[in-house]
Amino acid sequence: MTEPQIFGTHEPQTLAQLRDVASRAERAALMADGHLGYVMPIGGVAAYRNQVSVVGVGFDIACGNAAIRTDLSPARLGRHLPELADAIQDTISFGVGRKNRAGDAPTDDPLFADAAWDAVPGKHERERLRAKAREQLGTVGSGNHYVDVFADEADHVWVGVHFGSRGFGFGVAHGFLALGQNRAWGERVPEQEALLDVATPVGDAYWQLMNLAGRYAYAGREWVARKVVALLGGRELELVHNHHNFAWQEEHGGERFYVVRKGATPAFPGQKGFVGGSMGDDAVIIQGVASDEPAVRELQARALYSTVHGAGRVMSRTAAAGKRKQGRVIKPGAISRDMMLEWVEQKGVVLRGGGTDESPHVYRRLPDVLAAQGPTVQVLHVLRPLIVVMAGAEEFDPYKD
Repeated sequence: MTEPQIFGTHEPQTLAQLRDVASRAERAALMADGHLGYVMPIGGVAAYRNQVSVVGVGFDIACGNAAIRTDLSPARLGRHLPELADAIQDTISFGVGRKNRAGDAPTDDPLFADAAWDAVPGKHERERLRAKAREQLGTVGSGNHYVDVFADEADHVWVGVHFGSRGFGFGVAHGFLALGQNRAWGERVPEQEALLDVATPVGDAYWQLMNLAGRYAYAGREWVARKVVALLGGRELELVHNHHNFAWQEEHGGERFYVVRKGATPAFPGQKGFVGGSMGDDAVIIQGVASDEPAVRELQARALYSTVHGAGRVMSRTAAAGKRKQGRVIKPGAISRDMMLEWVEQKGVVLRGGGTDESPHVYRRLPDVLAAQGPTVQVLHVLRPLIVVMAGAEEFDPYKD
């Protein structure tokens, strides 16, 4: 094990999680947007030989970001931003949507016939999970998942989305978390480390289903982003798309590893990524730097060619929004809705949905975390938010059903 590469500054608990993960991995790193997670910190990267970490990949397998540059300009959208925000909210299923309610929902995607489905144990569980996945493909969910409309420095309009594999990935993660603890699929078990050897039947089954969840998340994000581009009346010119809760087979230092990135974006030289800020802050299109400088190349290698996936939380959801039980406030939150709306309005953003646990107050500022990543990535475009659409604060999300 080599000493982990750490970007930025972090609280002691986050660093302790990283050290724990690094004790089992061959290499590890922590990005500048890192914060406390389940077993592995968000923003953490770990490389294993012949193993993959179920909790490392996480419960939202293949969560990621996609952005489309369009042929539109902000002037073309004019004063119609509120109406366009309403159309996005009405067309795309956020939070409360148990299924994609659009008439052209991609329920016949070829991925539903993939042989990897056979890795789900038991016909009943397999068909139940496949049916849920079919209904939810192209739905966004809740929490920090969103659909945004941006303008870049050259007045190009972009559409950006952030979400993952929904109930499908959640079911796979929990199923293999149980199997990894010698329990039955579907049993509730503690959220503890489960390193699966990919050469074993259970490890290979997880690997196949994790990759299928990756295809599922890609299909969902691209459907949503393209649907929104069509709602805006635009045409797609460029797509930038990455997972940030996933595992890849990669070569590092002449060796093959299974590299888990939990809330971290792959950023090999020349590879583009879309990184969001918060509902009231700029986002960016970045690219891994192609450098001849040995120091830069060494830093990229120590980072396992990874970078941030967002701005990174500095306040927990409970601390921000407080606690409620049966509609009563048990503990008030640090962030009021008025505080959140004032921030967003000052930025000129049209907001639909969103809870105080996702207010810009609870996040770092994206330029700061990018600066802490040093010369490993470069910013290609700065995206100013025009429209932000998220699930409402009180909306039920069937993601965990």
